Amino acid sequence: MAITRIGNPALADVREPNFRNILINGDMSIAQRATSASSLTGSGYNTVDRFRTNMGTAGTWTQSQSTDVPTGQGFATSFKMDCTTANGSLSGGSFLIIDQRVEGQNLQYLKKGTSSAESTTISFWVKSAKTGTYIAALNDLDNSRYIANSYTISSANTWEKKTITYAGDTTGAFGNDNGASLKVQFWLVAGTTYSSGTLATSWESNTSANNAVGQVNLADSTSNEWYVTGVQLEAGSVASDFEFLPVDVNLERCQRYYHKWVSEHVYANIAIGIVAGVKNGRGVYQNKVQFRSAPSLSADGNFRIVGDASATGTGSDIAVIRNNTYIHYLDFAFSGGSNNTVAYACEMGANNDADAEIEFSAEL
Repeated sequence: MAITRIGNPALADVREPNFRNILINGDMSIAQRATSASSLTGSGYNTVDRFRTNMGTAGTWTQSQSTDVPTGQGFATSFKMDCTTANGSLSGGSFLIIDQRVEGQNLQYLKKGTSSAESTTISFWVKSAKTGTYIAALNDLDNSRYIANSYTISSANTWEKKTITYAGDTTGAFGNDNGASLKVQFWLVAGTTYSSGTLATSWESNTSANNAVGQVNLADSTSNEWYVTGVQLEAGSVASDFEFLPVDVNLERCQRYYHKWVSEHVYANIAIGIVAGVKNGRGVYQNKVQFRSAPSLSADGNFRIVGDASATGTGSDIAVIRNNTYIHYLDFAFSGGSNNTVAYACEMGANNDADAEIEFSAEL
């Protein structure tokens, strides 16, 4: 049966996202972990969802979700890197990269590895106190292939929009699975290990020396900051306007990779289950979004079993068993409480602790 659209088709197209942006959270609006993280010297996810820091011997940094944005473009937040301890004499292996990793099954329409391979275009707004040449790259993890292009920050402390087009790659298909197939990389620091060759402006086998030739050293002064927002990667050779998504849609897309449960009050419940045996509880937590893969779990704070007020524990007493992408069976091995010979239904949750939390991570 055909479906007839009522109203102005042009307006409907504006309202209904088509998810042309390969990247998630490009407007930097979701930051489940934290809005700021300081004393950063290594790699990991810290603040804004889906954007990972990769770093080695490149100074010390504070990273944050900032409200400094380009005027009149519709953005409310940006991703900020602020150098707090400089490194003006880089070692050969020094590097600092901000990247996002993309599942291969989300990239099949690019037809990589065929004669019909699509070009891609990245567009973004960027601002820095340090002018000069920066590198943005695509890194094919499935086939160890790489392409990079430079962009120039021309005016200090001024928002500038940049657009880069990458040719399609007729060599090496992306895996059709939930693994990390592509890294979209923003270089900020590159020692000679990554900058002593010839910049890989065409697809080639990944050669470290060709990764970031010409990249400025953003770590050479504590006055240096770098902001980015409106990051969009799409098929084709033309950049379209940034595709803003409703906040609930954006959040759920982020929660495929990471979700933090935080107690809303001192007795918030995390799981429903049973108490069976000696002072132990086993509960079920169901995520509302399917994780990319069975997530890892970490917990912090004070927890309890309802119905046996003396059965309490901390995050270290919680383990995940029979884990899958939707439902997670949690083991609560608490101290105190009664030696129960009969299993009974219970609830498990925060114990007089409004800051108790459990983190689920299925990041790439």
